[in-house]
Amino acid sequence: MHLVCPKCGALNSVPPERLGDRPKCGKCHSPLLPDHPVALSGERFQQYVQKSTLPVIVDFWASWCSPCRMMAPQFEQAARQMQGRCLFAKLDTEEDSQTAAQYQIRSIPTMILFRGGFEKARQGGAMGAADIVRWLGGQGV
Repeated sequence: MHLVCPKCGALNSVPPERLGDRPKCGKCHSPLLPDHPVALSGERFQQYVQKSTLPVIVDFWASWCSPCRMMAPQFEQAARQMQGRCLFAKLDTEEDSQTAAQYQIRSIPTMILFRGGFEKARQGGAMGAADIVRWLGGQGV
């Protein structure tokens, strides 16, 4: 299983049976399965989404967006609940409008589930933690 370090971007190989052992990056020793969403943009976003074996759920948001700010703690709670089953990330659409445009983000918040670097599902609008977890479960996560 391949996991991209959310801090330094190094690609790490982790046996699936070791995912519960809180694996750390071989390069910088940061946790590979954080219990919170990681902020991504540009090349780091592409690498994290494309190279990670685990599904990656990305919240496309902006600081001026009230629903985005309301959903942020719910997204963090869902990340804690789903730790080890998928990776949670956030992309600020104001800071990285090019990536947001690439994925045709027309409204925020929008969540996209990626598997193997490809978009598998999309959900628009603010959601509570239980709804996020239920939505991911319906996607086979």
